[in-house]
Amino acid sequence: MRFFNTSGPVMERDHYRIPPLARLDLAELRLLIDRQRYFVLHAPRQTGKTSVLLALEELLNDEGNYRCVYVNVEAGQAMREDVKAATEMMMSQMALQARAGAGDQYLTGAWRRIFAEHGAGALGEAVSRWSQADAKPLVLLIDEIDSLVGDTLLSVLRQLRAGYHLRPAGFPQSVVLCGVRDVRDYRIYSSSAKTMVAGGSAFNIKAESLRLGDFSESETRDLLGQHAEETGQPFTDDALDAIWTQTQGQPWLVNALAYETCFRGELAKDRSRSVTEADVLDAREALILRHDTHLDQLTDKLQEDRVWRVVEPILTGASESSYTARDVEYVRDLGLIARDPPVRIANPIYAEVVPRELTWLAQDDLVHDPAWYVDASGALQLGKLLEAFQEFYRENSEHWVERYGFKEAGPQLLLQAFLQRVVNSGGRIEREYALGTGRTDLLIVWPQGDGKRTRKYVVECKVRREQQSLDRTVVDGAEQTAAHMDRCGAEAGHLVVFDRNERCSWDEKVFRDVRVAESGAEIAVWGM
Repeated sequence: MRFFNTSGPVMERDHYRIPPLARLDLAELRLLIDRQRYFVLHAPRQTGKTSVLLALEELLNDEGNYRCVYVNVEAGQAMREDVKAATEMMMSQMALQARAGAGDQYLTGAWRRIFAEHGAGALGEAVSRWSQADAKPLVLLIDEIDSLVGDTLLSVLRQLRAGYHLRPAGFPQSVVLCGVRDVRDYRIYSSSAKTMVAGGSAFNIKAESLRLGDFSESETRDLLGQHAEETGQPFTDDALDAIWTQTQGQPWLVNALAYETCFRGELAKDRSRSVTEADVLDAREALILRHDTHLDQLTDKLQEDRVWRVVEPILTGASESSYTARDVEYVRDLGLIARDPPVRIANPIYAEVVPRELTWLAQDDLVHDPAWYVDASGALQLGKLLEAFQEFYRENSEHWVERYGFKEAGPQLLLQAFLQRVVNSGGRIEREYALGTGRTDLLIVWPQGDGKRTRKYVVECKVRREQQSLDRTVVDGAEQTAAHMDRCGAEAGHLVVFDRNERCSWDEKVFRDVRVAESGAEIAVWGM
């Protein structure tokens, strides 16, 4: 039986899959290769890049016009900036992969001799001789190029550039560099020269940059349909919608969420039962809690200044930001934010992972006892939770906000950490970040104790700045909360206003009020 793949390239015999080359413009790929172009293919991690390269290698070799070889140079990363040692490691791996993947034996017998003669410069020499060893032009697909470090990466790029004019008889017909980022965005520190070097200058022969996108909605449904067809286990329409909504087609997330749903737990034992939306949402929670490598790698990037410059104003809804266009492109290349405007977190799963990752220390330290905020019927007493948070925030905010190191996003993150106990008790929080609106939107979905009723509550977070009127902030926030309630069918709405005016006392900041929106909805307002 095939299954959803979450590690390594897809294999047709083992995995449900979207044909890799169908995800790119194959005619454009062919044209670039036929015209002897060197180009870049980039996309976030675990998007399917390697699968595309391997499928291209197989296609071109089967057609017989080119010798196409896939090589992964990641092994050179371990040698850091020891260029000679990294070159030896890469050449050894290139010989192995060419022999095993494409049946090309040339480097197997030649690479040690070439390395002994040319040392750190052996890569270009080997590629040149390799190109001349057969009448068929060589096409070289180099994966994980941006895993290389400093002078090692510069050495590879410059050796490829140096032989460019010899193609196709004396150098590869075409070279594809594949990695997470476009080569133009590489900022490479050369230890030998003690300076930063732009990747675009080290590899100024690049003709194009192609980006591998996420699955479309139809591709996502096609992938899930393969499971239904092979096992007889259908997805309800709500389940299909949930997988698309939660992942927005990010390939690893689609496969991981579907695998968690269909191949773990009761659904794996009983194929007669349809996959429901509830199954998908339970699987989503399990996926987030497990901290799989894909999600950990993504959240690790939050420690980078240029990533945080983009993410923080998204979390706060700030109308002002300090990020640059290059910052945005970098974070898009990582896959953390959506490809199309406006600037926003790429999908609801990432939007859930980010605040949880940033607040996990607070979540561990906050006492969790559901008894005091759930009544005898199993209903959530959200007012009690927010009243307790109001008191907690007044007493602890300075310590906790400073502890995060994220002063602007700190209040919203602290509230989300406090409300995380709702999730720990079986509820769900859906988060929306609206850049430029000055707010963060939370929707709490709470299953009633008998499991037959689901209740929804909106919590809007707004920040009042020194130049802003408190009344105007509350009026605008109440209308936004009411609109959010109407949009998602919530039964109650709460507006939390964080007052960042340092000239105001806590007695002025802390209050509770009720405002009636134009729609007639009553909004509980909590001043902090």
